[in-house]
Amino acid sequence: MKKSKLGFWGFVLPSFAMFTLVVLIPAVWGVVYSFTDWNGISKEVRFVGFRNYIQIFTQDGDFLHAFLFTAVFSILAVACVNLVGFLLALLVTSKAKGTTLMRGAFFMPNLIGGILLGFTWQFIFVQAFGAIYNTTGLGFFRNWLSDTKTSFFGLLILVIWQLAGYMMLIYIAQIQNIPDDILEAAEIDGANYLQRLFYVILPLVAPAFTIGLFLSLTTCFKLYDQNLALTNGGPFNSTEMLALNIYNTAFKYNHYGEAQAKAVVFLVIVSVIGLTQLSISKKKEVEM
Repeated sequence: MKKSKLGFWGFVLPSFAMFTLVVLIPAVWGVVYSFTDWNGISKEVRFVGFRNYIQIFTQDGDFLHAFLFTAVFSILAVACVNLVGFLLALLVTSKAKGTTLMRGAFFMPNLIGGILLGFTWQFIFVQAFGAIYNTTGLGFFRNWLSDTKTSFFGLLILVIWQLAGYMMLIYIAQIQNIPDDILEAAEIDGANYLQRLFYVILPLVAPAFTIGLFLSLTTCFKLYDQNLALTNGGPFNSTEMLALNIYNTAFKYNHYGEAQAKAVVFLVIVSVIGLTQLSISKKKEVEM
């Protein structure tokens, strides 16, 4: 018994120590600094109470705009990412040829860093689309990243392209876990493919949707590197998301205390939304 306990703590303590050092202590200090006017450089740190939090909601229009943009973008991105991921999972679990190769190809974008992806798609939208516009004169390919409407969809395309392959793996695992006899019984009873999809496969894949929605929702809300590399919040801060707004507040304007207050609010928002989504999705799951 003693040896088993020693072995348990021997494995747990190093990880817990690193978690405390890297996550817990900085988080606590971040909350403390959110009540100060520290600029991130000066040795002088003055306590200002809830002034930073009040300013966020009453005087900082950029933060409120970034929150609304992030919320709208995340809702649309989560829906598209999970829909595309699920459709890809259906495709690669079918009896079509080359499904193994397709799995690797669809998952590959997830292995590329967000900064690199952002600059890659920036080249596509600016240089490639610009060349097509100059050649054909089609207005569809004109100024994608310099227009407030098309820049939104440019960022959306990038996120779907990167995350759909990862969501695909989650849905593949759940689809392959469905017993063949259930599908065969539904087919024998006369159910066509769409009926089997909506009345058998989708209810049994609900646990995967719970995980996929949670992961994609938190990822989209915390999006930073893709936003920075592709649009840098432009044009006219129209595509600035919450993470980029917090970064600019801290390191561009040197309002570190205010940035920490925004980060605390951001943490609360993501936690509430994530837990609410988990609770709602969990109730809709069907056990096999």
